[in-house]
Parts: sequence; structure tokens; C-alpha cells
Amino acid sequence: MSTEDSAEFDQKKVIAPRRVSFDWRDTPLHWIPDEPTATHVINVLHLLLPAGERWFVRVFKEALPLVRDPELLQDVKGFMGQEATHSVQHAYVLNHLAEQNLDTGAYTKHVDFLFEKLLGEAPPFGVPIPAREWLRFRLSLVAAIEQFTAVLGNWVLHAEGLDHADPDAVMLDLLRWHGAEEVEHRAVAFDMYQHCGGAGLPRYARRIEGMVVVAPVLLWLWVWGAAYLIRHDPQLAGRLRYSLREHNRAVAKGLLPTWRELGSAIPRYFRRSYHPSQEGSLRRAVEYLATSPAARAAAGAVGRAALS
Repeated sequence: MSTEDSAEFDQKKVIAPRRVSFDWRDTPLHWIPDEPTATHVINVLHLLLPAGERWFVRVFKEALPLVRDPELLQDVKGFMGQEATHSVQHAYVLNHLAEQNLDTGAYTKHVDFLFEKLLGEAPPFGVPIPAREWLRFRLSLVAAIEQFTAVLGNWVLHAEGLDHADPDAVMLDLLRWHGAEEVEHRAVAFDMYQHCGGAGLPRYARRIEGMVVVAPVLLWLWVWGAAYLIRHDPQLAGRLRYSLREHNRAVAKGLLPTWRELGSAIPRYFRRSYHPSQEGSLRRAVEYLATSPAARAAAGAVGRAALS
């Protein structure tokens, strides 16, 4: 994204939740036709995000008293509203999968344990970490995760391969609405960490530590989640297993981001001068949010409520 593009939109964008809704009644289990691996690799989002984004909101709520910048505080509150909405909408997809006899509870209970217990308000297992340092560590994790969500959000907004595959329109709108909001608020978690994470070298070192923890854990959770979904898919009935060969075939067709796109996000984040405003195209995100069926319906509902 160009500096001009960033400056034009950053000056006038207010981060605020859009109270969207989606009708899943006609969405098939394999919402990318004849592409179960690509479908389920993307479906891992629905396994991770309900608990993960609730956790983002809890961590930020805990850190709100530390925020002294009014503009950042406004952005953080908008971020929290967007993430809470994301969590709810992805949870509805889990319900839809269960209605199609794909129960995800055996996997999501581990995700819940990760965010609610291991990364809860107090350090796990009685580890003697000062409360402020534990909060800063968790803020660094949120910032690192948001690096990947911005990259994924920008990818799905430009993924022509998905358009060519004739996916379910409702699922594609969910993914692109969510992706656009991730690009829209891509710098908030980073700015929150920088504001609350202390000063000097320790702050930078903790930021790096956050990414060192997040990158391998996300990879592990994603592979495990894709394998789980494919193994328990009632329509596949055990005829397919997750494999890098099938994954890479989907990548070659433009149905999934490349390993290079994901992996290169890490060294960028390690640069001392890095800022997430460099990620993605805010212009493309704003353009999609202006045309998204769900976002337009939500904006219309707000307008009608204001007039009533």
C-alpha cells in the first residue's frame, strides 16, 4: 500500500463495529465446490476465532486503564467492538457445521483452554510473573496475531482464485467483511502494545518474543484443525486426510495464501522500524466494506434506526 493511500484513509477512518448478520441455511458443508482441503483449511478460522477474539477483548479491557492517548483509546474501543462481532459471527458458523453433523467440540475445547486458562488474567500454574508484565506479554501476543490476521485479510480481499472457484456467496462475504475489518484496524493492537508495553529495548524484545511464541503455535493449531475437520467431515467418510500435497495444490489454484505470503510477515514484524500501517491496502478494504452485502445491510439498519 502506498504512503498516499494510507494517509488519505487514516485521516478520516473511524474504527467502529458493523452489526452484520449472515444467513447460513443454504451454505453447503463444502462451500468451495469439490475442494474439501481448501474449504477446511479456511474453516479453521471458525475454530480459533470465537475464543481467540473474545480473549482479545478481555485483554484489551484489562489494559484500558493504562491508555493515556484519547485517539488510541477511541481506536481500541472500536477494535474491541469489531472483534466481539467477529467472535459471534464465527461462532454461528460452528453451529452451522454442527447442524451438518460436523461437531467441532472435541477441538474447540482445547482452544478454549488455551485462551481461558493458559492465557487468562493470571499466569498459569502459579508462575511468579508480575501482573503488569503478564499483561504486557499478552498484549504482545495479540499484536503478533494481528500481524497474521492483517495479512490474511488482505489476501482474501484479493483472492481471485476464490472467485473463480464459485464459492458460497455468504461465506465469501463473511470472510471478506472480516478481512476488510482486519485491514482497517491492522495497527491498533500494535499501537496498544507500544503504548502499554514499557519503553526501550525491553519493549522491543517482548514484541519479538510475542511473535516467536505466536508463529509456531498458530501453525500447529492450523494444521491440527485442518486435519481434524477433514477427518471428521461426514461427507468425506474417512476417504481423505490432510496433506501438504493437497494443501499446496489448493495454494497453486489461488484458494489459499502461499507459504511465502505468510512467512514473510514474520521478518517484516521483526524490524525495529516496523509499523502495521504498511500492511495491506486500506483502500481495497474500504471499497469492499462499501459493497459487502452484510456490511451494507448493517449500515442500512443503523440508518433506519437513526431516522425512527
